[in-house]
Amino acid sequence: MAWRTKPLSPYPGIGAAVLVAAFILGTLVAVGWQADGSKGFAASDWVALRFTLKQATLSALISVFLAIPVARALARRRFWGRRVLIALLGAPFILPVIVAIFGLLQVFGRSGWISDILGVFGLPPIRIYGLHGVVLAHVFFNLPLATRLILQGWQEIPAERFRLAAQLGLSGRVMFRQIEWPMLQRVAPGVLAVIFAICLTSFAVALTLGGGPRATTVELAIYQAFTYDFDLGRAALLSAIQLGLTVTAAVIALKLSNQAGFGAGMDKPVQRWDSVSPIRDFFWIFLATGFLLLPLSSVVFSGLVGLFELPSLVFRAAGVSIMVAGASTCILLVLALPMAAAIGAGTKGLVEIAGILGLAASPLVLGTGLFILVRPYVNPSDLALLVTALVNAIMALPFALRILAPAARDVIVSHGRLAQSLNMSGRVFFVRIMLARMRPQIGFAAGLAAALSMGDLGVISLFADAQTATLPLQIYRLMGAYKMDAAAGAALLLLCLSMGAFWLLDRGGRRHAEV
Repeated sequence: MAWRTKPLSPYPGIGAAVLVAAFILGTLVAVGWQADGSKGFAASDWVALRFTLKQATLSALISVFLAIPVARALARRRFWGRRVLIALLGAPFILPVIVAIFGLLQVFGRSGWISDILGVFGLPPIRIYGLHGVVLAHVFFNLPLATRLILQGWQEIPAERFRLAAQLGLSGRVMFRQIEWPMLQRVAPGVLAVIFAICLTSFAVALTLGGGPRATTVELAIYQAFTYDFDLGRAALLSAIQLGLTVTAAVIALKLSNQAGFGAGMDKPVQRWDSVSPIRDFFWIFLATGFLLLPLSSVVFSGLVGLFELPSLVFRAAGVSIMVAGASTCILLVLALPMAAAIGAGTKGLVEIAGILGLAASPLVLGTGLFILVRPYVNPSDLALLVTALVNAIMALPFALRILAPAARDVIVSHGRLAQSLNMSGRVFFVRIMLARMRPQIGFAAGLAAALSMGDLGVISLFADAQTATLPLQIYRLMGAYKMDAAAGAALLLLCLSMGAFWLLDRGGRRHAEV
């Protein structure tokens, strides 16, 4: 067989992929199977569907529209701290959603900093709840992602093109039209599709900032169908619609991202001769930096005071979050490592599809399906933390595979023939060679999974009680009770735990690799 020419058998990865696919599809089938007496698609569901498409479209368009001048400014300017700023653009991705929402409320809310300034001039405060609040939060999360992706497109333009344009005396406007605009036509549609797909599955943002029935996403409607009505048929139908929309957007994004590039250059540093006045570029850089840092600064400043008012339930919830994040990270690695090895050995197809399913599936439906499957045998609330850890691992799996699979492929190409010549078994090669060479990527994937699980507010909201609440859920409860000082302290604690978990695991993987 073809796999025998490789040092590893793909069967463990295929088995893990089958388990993941069976878990995702099986839970959806379980919800639909129990859908007796469902009222079908209600009028409110059409409202939720329209709102979901509307907010996802607006969020994607605004994020990409603002990211273009920011990315162009970063591509044209070299300044002290530029690398740090570009690295910080990845921070919102691992930032707990509830922490970011709390920071946005502190800045843009009715009693926030900007509303206080407007009050000095006799102007009414900002109304953040509703469509504009949901879009604002999504832009906060996705503007850095769009900027990084578009900046990568700028960096792929060969330096020789800008040098030739300068020799021909092209103006900045002509250079943009002839060189940069074709790049944006190739890159921007794929970025739009990616952000659109991400915003389709919004839950925590709509839960906290939606502001009513007219600002309900499909994911939030699934939560309401299960929690308030226990209408499993409606939840299954909504989940199937969301799955179809997300898969369609993901396929479009993949197809658009595979377009031909600009060709190879000589890999020389890019020099720009069209950036005479820096005022416009630095305006966009300062605007984006302020938009991202102000909410985080508000969490830190208000949280320092609130740390002294934290109830014991917050620390108990923090311990629960740490346990869930640890279990989720272990489950992720058990699934992702053999799947990445199978992809690296040339076995794709089912393995890659199973990994992509995690992006399209609703975590609430996964939790609901597990609730239905285990209810005849055990009290589901007793398994709330385990279910949360498992679902969080499935949600982080697509990102982990993107990190691990290329590294696994490189290890197999570089060391596979030598391992075969030494008659090394697949288990020994996996443990002694692959895991050792992939420690930086494993640490990065583990840190990402831990941070995402630490800040997740999803499945736990279905089954948690006062004893099993995670820290994000406890923050949401404090905000609902208008205990904003305690919520600020808990948000700062969650921020430190999430960033600390990511840093420890990521740095730990790289440190051991350097020994």
